[in-house]
This record gives sequence, C-alpha cells and structure tokens, in this order.
Amino acid sequence: MPGALPLPHILLALAVVAVWGTNFVVIRVGLSHLPPLTFATLRFAFAVVPAIAFVKRPAVPWRHLAAYGVLIGAGQFGLLFIAINGFISPGLASLVVQAQVFFTIGLSMALNGERVRLYQVVALLLACAGLAVIASHVDASTTPLGLGLVLLAAACWAAGNMVAKASGRVNMVAYVVWSSLFAVPPLVALSLAFEGWPAIAHGLAAAGPETWAAVLWQSVGNSLFGYAAWGWLLARHPAATITPMALLIPVFGLGASALLLGEPMPPWKLAATALVVGGLAIGLLWPRLSGLREGRAAADPASAPR
Repeated sequence: MPGALPLPHILLALAVVAVWGTNFVVIRVGLSHLPPLTFATLRFAFAVVPAIAFVKRPAVPWRHLAAYGVLIGAGQFGLLFIAINGFISPGLASLVVQAQVFFTIGLSMALNGERVRLYQVVALLLACAGLAVIASHVDASTTPLGLGLVLLAAACWAAGNMVAKASGRVNMVAYVVWSSLFAVPPLVALSLAFEGWPAIAHGLAAAGPETWAAVLWQSVGNSLFGYAAWGWLLARHPAATITPMALLIPVFGLGASALLLGEPMPPWKLAATALVVGGLAIGLLWPRLSGLREGRAAADPASAPR
C-alpha cells in the first residue's frame, strides 16, 4: 500500500511513526530526572504555549476539548509515564499500548452499536495471545503493575478516540493544542498530591539539556509535528493507505529501546511482538484487502466466486 504514495510522502509518514515509536525511549530519558506526572504536565504545557496564540480554536464544544484533554493527558500519558518509570520497559510499553485499537472497537460497539466482524475477533485473539505471553514472563522489563497501567492508558486513549470521533472532522493540531489546556490542571493537581513539591522542585533543578530536549520532543515533535504531518497526509491520501504505516510504531519503539537502552529481546518478546502486531495488521489491513478483492470481482465478473 505505501507503494501508491510518492516517495517524499512515504518518508514523511516514516518520520512520523519514527517520532511516535522512539518517543517511548525519550520518555525514559526525561524520567531520569523528572517525576512522571511533572514530566507529563510539562509535556502538555509546552504543547499549549506558545502554540495556542497562533492556532484557532476548533469549532467543537468545550466539553469535548475538556474530556479529550483529561483522558489523553491525565489518563493516557499520566499512566504511561508512571508505568515507564520503573514498571515496564519502553519497548514493551510501545507494544502494549497499541491495545487501544481493540478498546476503541469495543467502545464503538457499546456506544454506537457497531457490529463486531469475524476478522476483528481473530485480530483480538492474536493480540490477546501476545499480551498473555508478556504477562507470563514477568521480569525486570515488565511487572504486573506496569502491564496494568499501560492497559489502562490504552483504555483512556480509546475513550479519547471516541470523544474525538464525536467531534467530527477537525484540525487535529488545533484540537490537541486547545484540549491540552484541560490536561494541565489535573496533572498539576495529581503531581502535587502524589509527588509533592519537594520532588517536583528537585526534578526541575536537576533537569539538564537532555531532559528539556525530551520535553520538547514530547510536545513539539510528538504532538505538533506528528499530528500536523499525519493530518496533512490523511488530507491527501485515503486513510486505508496511510493508517497501516502506524503498524511500525511498536517496531520503532522496540528497536530504539534495544539499540539505545539495551533492552533485551529474548524469543518470548519477539513472539509476543509478532502476535500483537499480527493482530493489529489483520485489524487494519483486512478491510482494505477485502475491498480490493471485491473491486476486482466487480470489474471481472468471471473471476467472482460461484
């Protein structure tokens, strides 16, 4: 499918998924000095300022922006940062959080009455098998608490997806910037309550260039560049052509964690990756492949099954 894209567009899509995938290693770097909820607060604060002065508020209800900000800010990233702070490796976190795809399907069924398809059941079973492999190999790279926190983060991400879907077609960069206004206050409150001002002050004082680069990577690279470039690509190509590229996010996440942080890659971890990514691939690619087969059958009736 990427072959249908011009080479510069392929490279741009790869740049986005590389930023989103390696972002998990960047989180680990930032957590070397900053407490997790403080780090998350800075991530969303830097996404708001100064961008909000240049980005027009999207024409959606304030309650949608507030719900998305809380779910993605305090929910997804707050929990994810806590998990990566010693409870799960960045590489595995990049893989497990992709369970949001299946949580999103489940919420769509519950809230919108969408019917589950056979290929979705197969995809879910494969992904669950991969998660079961991870859960059965508790070691220094993953703990039950870490796995649970990342799955909760994935559920919050899925709920945020549903809020964004209810908002209709919007400029996602503007949506992310303005919703971040509502991510900062709960993160500040949670950071003060659970980390305390002394830990926050110590983290800020100890933060060096690498830490602040990690914050900027989170806010400018992961949020502003990522959503702007992805939205630009989706505006010019069918979603079925662009979205399968997201399958490379855990590949970049695991690869970067292995290369830069020395995360071990034993056979069980590779097997779990194959199962989860395989499930994601079926969920993303099956509708596209079915559409291609139906199109060929319609163009050539003699080739249609009898």
